[in-house]
Amino acid sequence: MLEILSKGFKSARASLSGKTTLDESNIKDALREVRLSLLEADVEFNVVKRFLAAVEEKAVGELVVTRVKHKGEAKSLGPADHFINICHDELEALMGPVDNELSFKSGTGLTTIMMVGLQGAGKTTTTGKIARDLLDKGHKPLLVAADIYRPAAIDQLKVLGRQLEVPVYSVPNVAPPDLCEAALREARFNRNDVVIFDTAGRLSVDEVLMNELSEIRSRTSPDNILLVLDAMTGQDAVRTASAFDERLDLSGFVLTKLDGDARGGAAISVKEVTGKPIKYLGMGETLDKLEPFRPEGLASRILGMGDIVSLVQDFEKVVDEKKAEEDAKKILSGEFTMVTFLEQIRTIKKMGSLKDVFEKMPFGNDMMPADLDDKQLTRVEAVILSMTKSERREPELLGQQPSRTRRIAQGSGTTIKEVRDLVQRFFGMRNMMKQVGKQPGLLGNLPGFKQLNQLKQLRGANMGDFFNEFDEMGMGDPSAMMGGGLGGARRKARPVMSAAERQARVAAKTKARQKSKNASKARKKNRKRK
Repeated sequence: MLEILSKGFKSARASLSGKTTLDESNIKDALREVRLSLLEADVEFNVVKRFLAAVEEKAVGELVVTRVKHKGEAKSLGPADHFINICHDELEALMGPVDNELSFKSGTGLTTIMMVGLQGAGKTTTTGKIARDLLDKGHKPLLVAADIYRPAAIDQLKVLGRQLEVPVYSVPNVAPPDLCEAALREARFNRNDVVIFDTAGRLSVDEVLMNELSEIRSRTSPDNILLVLDAMTGQDAVRTASAFDERLDLSGFVLTKLDGDARGGAAISVKEVTGKPIKYLGMGETLDKLEPFRPEGLASRILGMGDIVSLVQDFEKVVDEKKAEEDAKKILSGEFTMVTFLEQIRTIKKMGSLKDVFEKMPFGNDMMPADLDDKQLTRVEAVILSMTKSERREPELLGQQPSRTRRIAQGSGTTIKEVRDLVQRFFGMRNMMKQVGKQPGLLGNLPGFKQLNQLKQLRGANMGDFFNEFDEMGMGDPSAMMGGGLGGARRKARPVMSAAERQARVAAKTKARQKSKNASKARKKNRKRK
C-alpha cells in the first residue's frame, strides 16, 4: 500500500542524511524526490505545488535543534528528521481536519444515509460494512436495494443482509426514487433508526441517472450523502468527487481498495480539491475491513512510520480482554506451549494480512522480510496441527525422538528441516517470553505480552527503544519472530542466558574439546603400536 508515495519521502530523507543544516540547495534536492513520487502517485498537480511550497517555506532557514532532552535522556535530531516532521504536519493538514462521524437525527428520529458513486467502486460492499459498524454501535439499520440496473445487485445486498441479520427492503419494478421514499415508511413501521440507500453506479456525465439521484435526494432529504471512490482511479477519482459534490452537496467520501493501491494520490488530493472530508477507508473485502479515516495515521504510514493506533484498534477487535490477560500471565510465567503459539498465529491472521500488520508497525516496511507471505502462517499452522496433543504441550519430545519430526513433516506437507526450524524458533520465543516476564520494560507493553488494557500505552511508546531491547536481549531481528514463517527468519533467535550460565556453557565446551583431543591422541598411539 502507498509504496510509490513512501518511496519519494524515503529518498528525500536519505538525501538529507549526514547534512548538518537545512539550506535552499539541499532542500531543493529533497523536494525533487518528493515531487516525483507525488506526481507518480497521481496526486493532483495543483495540490502537489501547494504542498511543496508549504514544506519549502517552513524548512528553509529553520533552526534545527540537534540535541534535545526527553525524560532526562539526550536525543539526537538531524535535519532529515526535521524535514520529515514538516512533511508529516503538512500531509496531515492537507488531508484533515476530519470529522468522520455520521450525522444522526436527535432523539428517536430516522437517520438516512445515501450511498453514491461510479460503477465498480464498491458501493454495495461498503453499504454492508457501514451497516455492520452501525450494528456494533447499537443501531438498527435497514438496507434499501435501490440499484435496479446492475444484474444481481439486489441479490448481493440481500446476501450481505443475511450475513449481518439486517433487513433489506426491495420491491420489483419500482423506480428508485419511489422505492427510497417507500423504504422510509417501512423503516418507521419496523422501528429501524437508520436507513441506507444503496443506489446504482453511474457516470457524472450521465444526465438521466444524475437527475435520478437528485430526485432521491429531494424526496428523502438524506442526512448523509457518501460518495464511494475507488482509490486506484487516482485523479479520475478527484474529478468524479468534484462533479458529484457540485450536484449533490456531499457529506464526505469513502475511499475503497486502498489496500491494493500503491499510489494513493486520491487520498491526498480529494479533501484539498473539494473541501469535503474522507470519512472511511476500505482496507479489504470482508465486512470488518472499514476504518475511520485518520489523517495523522495515513500521513505516518506514507512516511513509513506506521500507525500504531490503528494496529491497537485491530488487535482489540479480535482479542477478548479477559482471555488476553490470562494468556499473557501464562506466557510471561514460562507456560508457553505450541497450543499458545497456535492461538497467537490465529490472532494475527484475524487482524488481516501480514503485510498490513507490518505496515502499521513503526518502520515496519524497513523490517518487513522480502519473502513475507500469508501462506507462511498457514504452513506453520499445518505443522502444529500435525502434532499430537502431547507434542504440542511438550515440544521437547520432538528432539528426543526424531521419528516424530518425520511424521509431522509428512502430515503437514513440509520438510523435516522446516519442522526443526519452527521448533527451534519456538524455543527461542519461549525463552524471550520468560525474560520479558522477569524484567519489565517496553517489550512488556506489546500486544499479547501484557494485559490488554495496557496496550494503549503503545501509542506514545518510543519504538526505537523496543528494537534496542531486542538486541540487548540477544534476540536479533524482531521481524524474524513476527511472521518470518518457515525458514523465513533472517537471524535465528538465541536463548537468553545469565553470566553464570554462559560461563558454565563455555567451560563445558572447553572440557568437551579437551576430551575429544585426548581421545584423538589415544587413537593415534594405538595405531602406532599396531
